[in-house]
Amino acid sequence: MSTLVLVRHGQSQWNLENRFTGWIDVPLSENGIKEAENAAQKLSNYKFDVAFTSALQRAQQTLNIILDKIHQKNIPIHSNQALNERMYGDLQGMNKDEARQKFGEEQVKIWRRSYDVPPPNGESLKDTANRVIPYFEQNILPLIKQNKNILIVAHGNSLRALIMHLEKMTPEQILNFELGTAIPRVYELDSNLNILSVKNL
Repeated sequence: MSTLVLVRHGQSQWNLENRFTGWIDVPLSENGIKEAENAAQKLSNYKFDVAFTSALQRAQQTLNIILDKIHQKNIPIHSNQALNERMYGDLQGMNKDEARQKFGEEQVKIWRRSYDVPPPNGESLKDTANRVIPYFEQNILPLIKQNKNILIVAHGNSLRALIMHLEKMTPEQILNFELGTAIPRVYELDSNLNILSVKNL
């Protein structure tokens, strides 16, 4: 049996400012640092063998805070842009309310919540899944089959893509699925990737 824990990074500075962030590399806010520390408290009884994160500092910062607080900084850490947030293209840096004024409420909702409609010059959730899932299957799944305990700290959409895959959700189901900042989602998996249990801490 393997434990797989998924954590969305703590609140970033641009989450706080209500901006589309995507691949822009912004740090955690003060509140985001506190959220990461709270996540660490919840994970204090877990022992990890390997950790994975994205190439963006808000996820790396969250992971470092967690590992520091639970005294597991010596485990192997792999960072890769395959786990990056969805690329929001022309919306990146734009305030979400301004985007709604410019493009209309309905259009922004479609870009944010549809499965396969990307914003201009950006990625859809489907595009994000097309890089997250192969990376997971190539780099993380073999470790799960060896019964290793894995911690992944990444982003709302890269983790939603992975959760959709793990839990065999439909595009409609994943659209309504929200992953809160720095709330650990814990899976107990057998070596065939069957979910024995799943819970949020």
